[in-house]
Amino acid sequence: MTPFVEALARHARATPQRLALRCGVGDEAQQTDFAALWRRIERVGGHLRGTWHIAPGDRVACLGLNDELQLALLFACARAGAIFLPLNFRLAVPELAAIVRHAGVRVLWSDAAHRDMARQIRDALEPVTSTDVPPPSIASIEGLIAVPSIKPVDYPDVAADAPVLLAYTSGTTGEPKGALHTQSGLLANAGASWWAHEMCADDHVLSTLPMFHVGGLCIQTLPALLCGASVTLHPRFDPAAWLTDVLKHRPTLSLMVPATMRAVQCHPLWQTTDLSSLRGVMAGSSVVPMSAIDAFHARGIPLGQVYGATETGPVSIALRFGEAKAHPGAVGRPCPGVDIRLIDAAGQDVLTGEVGEILVRAPNVMREYWRAPNHVAFEDGWFHSGDLARWGEDGCLEVVGRSKDMIISGGENIYPAEIENALIDCPGVLEAAVVGVPDERWGEVSVAVIVAAPSASATQQSVLDFLGTRIARFKLPRRVVVVDALPKSALGKVQKPILIEWLSSAYESGKSTVRP
Repeated sequence: MTPFVEALARHARATPQRLALRCGVGDEAQQTDFAALWRRIERVGGHLRGTWHIAPGDRVACLGLNDELQLALLFACARAGAIFLPLNFRLAVPELAAIVRHAGVRVLWSDAAHRDMARQIRDALEPVTSTDVPPPSIASIEGLIAVPSIKPVDYPDVAADAPVLLAYTSGTTGEPKGALHTQSGLLANAGASWWAHEMCADDHVLSTLPMFHVGGLCIQTLPALLCGASVTLHPRFDPAAWLTDVLKHRPTLSLMVPATMRAVQCHPLWQTTDLSSLRGVMAGSSVVPMSAIDAFHARGIPLGQVYGATETGPVSIALRFGEAKAHPGAVGRPCPGVDIRLIDAAGQDVLTGEVGEILVRAPNVMREYWRAPNHVAFEDGWFHSGDLARWGEDGCLEVVGRSKDMIISGGENIYPAEIENALIDCPGVLEAAVVGVPDERWGEVSVAVIVAAPSASATQQSVLDFLGTRIARFKLPRRVVVVDALPKSALGKVQKPILIEWLSSAYESGKSTVRP
């Protein structure tokens, strides 16, 4: 077995009766110890090799809610040398079909809730010419454990750095990009996570974010299993279920994004639920509003942060719990073994306090983009993230936004994240995003897009008056637009290109309200 697989097998031998996974919510949750999880991996691996004849390098996809069978399939793929592709079920069928076609998937496994979607994906891929790649076979993921598989299993020799995970960064616009991760990379990422969380086998992770994204899969869930800790895995995030299981099962760690933090903090049970078992909650995905940080700290729970991307593992930089309260808003320091540079437009390293693009070099960075090994995002071994940040005097990193989101207005650089962090504390504002739109005089101007709280009377003037005391005058948005909801990705990131499309006509016509 490769070191990645052996890391889990070792716990099945040493602590076979320790809880590995509790899957589901409430009375329907199923408990699996490490010995039983390993038996499932063995059975799934037997079916991959004996029933489906999966060979090294074959891509196999999974479409479904969070479940232990997805994790069993990942480890079985690692033993067989195959490549596991988790699919984002929130995408439309044409978007998923484009990803499946691009990856050249052999078999697509789905859960019961997504069986019809899997058939639609296959139908959308029916070859139109004799040279097209045949559409994948589709099958029920439950079938991988329904009956015994062959024994012994004929596993091939698999290298420690063989590719094992293909995670797509986007299937909604343009050509989708698949980040290809290796087994050694996932193991290195687990090591970075262990350091970031000071994780040990006594920990218990409450995992609710979707595992079709590296955030839900690789920040806590997979590292916890690889170090012998327990995981309570919810099929999908629900604020009431999160609060209930914190009280009932007493986890020590959990991972959230700004959208899930807000949902939990707005729930009636937030103030009365005993959260004392949590030694920390990690935040990821995007810049975290200070109000969300303060809310957790007020409950005595350090809110750490993890910075990374689909391409970087994603654990690259972390604000550990011991420093969280002293450095609110920072994303932390590079994990051991991770090299970070900040460069300007000319490719030169910037000084402390200056803004530059984040470059990452680390063993958990992806090997390459699928079918695009010479992508411009890599240069001399460094991955160019497109994110902008500055070093603090204390060595902590503060992310200020995406380079493509930066607004240049009248020659001044405006970083939307700075305005968004101020806006989130504005009375009457539930959510906010800031984007740039073209302007004849200034080149670009910033526009604030807000979701107003129910029964709130937030207006353009009230928002500008609030911001006027908190940010420089040149950063003030030229317009405030009210929307019913912000378009978001599965992990709660605002999809700014969609916002800009919405705004183009509204800005030209002078409207202050958009109903997308």
